[in-house]
Amino acid sequence: MFLSLFNPCFFTSPNPPTTRYRSFQTNTSFRSSPNSPISLITGSLRSCECYDMYKEQVPFTEAWSWQKSIVEHRKTLIDNDEDASDTLFVLQHQPVYTLGTASTHNNLFFNVEDSPLPLYQTERGGEVTYHGPGQLVMYPIMNLRYQKMDLHWYLRALEEVVIRALLSSFNLKASRAEGLTGVWVGDKKLAAIGIRVSRWVTYHGLALNVSTDLSPFDSIIPCGIRDRGVGSIKGLLNESSSICDHAKLIDIAHDSLLKEFCEVFQVELSHQLVSMLRKAELKQ
Repeated sequence: MFLSLFNPCFFTSPNPPTTRYRSFQTNTSFRSSPNSPISLITGSLRSCECYDMYKEQVPFTEAWSWQKSIVEHRKTLIDNDEDASDTLFVLQHQPVYTLGTASTHNNLFFNVEDSPLPLYQTERGGEVTYHGPGQLVMYPIMNLRYQKMDLHWYLRALEEVVIRALLSSFNLKASRAEGLTGVWVGDKKLAAIGIRVSRWVTYHGLALNVSTDLSPFDSIIPCGIRDRGVGSIKGLLNESSSICDHAKLIDIAHDSLLKEFCEVFQVELSHQLVSMLRKAELKQ
């Protein structure tokens, strides 16, 4: 079934007691990969509320609704000069195909009226992709006024998070591909990135294939790129590796992504209760 955009619900973000996840370094710049030098301008750690559901398979529509609600709330805070923190969702999705603003049905090997999985047209940039179990998704809702008001920089920074995580935790030397967005090992795309920015507030984000079943990608042309494939961390690791276990791979990738996210964006994570988020949504 093909579903289009739906109206978001709005709520005020809860503020329960928090735990802290600090950046591992507090310098004011980060060293990028050689093919795309970037520098971070901010000089202090900004708070980032983190809803960490990385072991859960969250329906796409639920996470989508949360993002849009928070974006609208954040824009109100900006108008009142009260925007004091950013937000990050970390999760897995139930199997789903999503289309970006550049999507065409020519990149689907099925009829949209008879999709093998739920299919959603979204407002993020990019083409069609697949989300599912074994894939870690990060949705940062960031006010780029406190980072750098440059979308090219933001995309490269998201790539940097993944590139660092793959190298530090799995010894996988990933890179960017000229003219394309995402993170690659050879000709295999491990991480897809698609964003939307409203008044310099970001949403949507990145998806990293950790131990993902890649077969659903066979029904689409991922990201509209015909001459390259997709890959996963598990698929690239040697079978004799001590970290081929699905749960262990997810745990390691999750911890590494959070660490690198804090370093690249110079934020301090404030972990929020997911139950409060869902409770707030039910009240709408």
